[in-house]
Amino acid sequence: MHILRENAHRVYFKGLLETGINLDRIPRIDEMNDILGRIGWGAVAVDGFIPPSAFMEFQAYRVLVIACDMRQIDHIEYTPAPDIVHEAAGHAPIIVDLEYAGYLRRFGEVGARAIMSRKDLALYEAIRRLSILKEMRDPDPKAVSEAETEVLSRQTNLGEPSEMARLSRLHWWTVEYGLIGELRNPKIYGAGLLSSIGEAVTCLDAGVSKLPYSLEAADYPFDITTRQPQLFVTPDFDHLQQVLSQFVDTMAVSVGGKVGLERAIESGGVCTAVYSSGLQVSGVMSEYLRNGNEWPVYLIFKGPTALAVHGRELSGQGKDYHPHGFSSPIGKLRGHNTPIELMTDSELRVVGMVAGEKVRLEFDGGIEVLGRLERLIRSDGRLVLATFSECTVRRDAVVLFQPSFGLYDMAIGEKIVSVFGGAADKDAFEQVAPVSRQRTVKTRHDAQARNLHELYRRIRNIRDGAAPLSDLGAIWK
Repeated sequence: MHILRENAHRVYFKGLLETGINLDRIPRIDEMNDILGRIGWGAVAVDGFIPPSAFMEFQAYRVLVIACDMRQIDHIEYTPAPDIVHEAAGHAPIIVDLEYAGYLRRFGEVGARAIMSRKDLALYEAIRRLSILKEMRDPDPKAVSEAETEVLSRQTNLGEPSEMARLSRLHWWTVEYGLIGELRNPKIYGAGLLSSIGEAVTCLDAGVSKLPYSLEAADYPFDITTRQPQLFVTPDFDHLQQVLSQFVDTMAVSVGGKVGLERAIESGGVCTAVYSSGLQVSGVMSEYLRNGNEWPVYLIFKGPTALAVHGRELSGQGKDYHPHGFSSPIGKLRGHNTPIELMTDSELRVVGMVAGEKVRLEFDGGIEVLGRLERLIRSDGRLVLATFSECTVRRDAVVLFQPSFGLYDMAIGEKIVSVFGGAADKDAFEQVAPVSRQRTVKTRHDAQARNLHELYRRIRNIRDGAAPLSDLGAIWK
């Protein structure tokens, strides 16, 4: 503990007092939940290293994930896999700082909207496998070597890192391995360092590079199974929020448009496109058609798709109703400056959008919609959806929708203002985080190890006053 007295940020010791974490024993999961409850957080038990997207979403709801594992004694100074010591000695005490806790929650909210790729998931699985192997007692050296090679290969061939990959790096270099204060004499606040007594000493050595924390930290990959070659120093906790805000400004959720759509299509996963009307369309984006200026004019989803507003699925517009996909124009009507979503009833009559009547709509991007208008849906005073029967949608000679497909639901919006990872209404979409098939390996202790554990238990009883000090003589024999 004297090491942390010298090297840890001062809020760490305040946190130990306020949470009531005992320095002499490791708390149980239910005790951790009670401890975190004192500072407005909660705990949930998980199996080892979980996907970053799931980890961050828990953070957004002020829930700390706790691995249901305990490091082996040979790894007491540093463990390659998360365990309850990591949460109790690392994360929990620092959360008492309100500014830092706010950063964690904000990070979780941002992470829940970040777009991830299939390659991210493959890298996560490779890292998880390696961490499990390294924490095993007497792992097969060949298996460890193969797992290390796979992690390196996945990292090397990751290509352009996704938003989630870059955000995970910021999380790692702050929440897990962050330093704070002066560059030449920083203190520790990262949970990975606080819970690894060995690295809590070596991390401040001159041999470990200390870099000012900035957005550039997102360019530095990491390996959870080994000690880190460089660390980043933030001057204070407020600076963490500033860098996170800079990152958010670059995300698809902020920039939308062509950039956002291309990131979503590249990911191959469920994402949400937000029209300027406020309509949110969630599903797997397959492509978009563009005009001569390369701007999106028609968006196409494949497979189950759902429509929502303000994060709530529209009635009758879930993935059961759109099981095979969804497509719709983007933009204004040709010859009209007012976007459809802002048109008044009189303006709608001028363009022919009258319920029960046939109408022909021509968009600036060359999309033509011809059909009978059945209904319009508004939200917050804006048109968000129009439904047509007997409908044909085409661009030049290419038919995009025909009457035999049934009713045509047309999303309304001049442009795509935001794109983010996941569904707008995750509960209705029944979207859950991926669960790895690789399970952590529970150590089976032999008789010698069990006998040693019994001696530890007896010493614990003496320390707790449950057994007399005179029992030590028998134990040492």
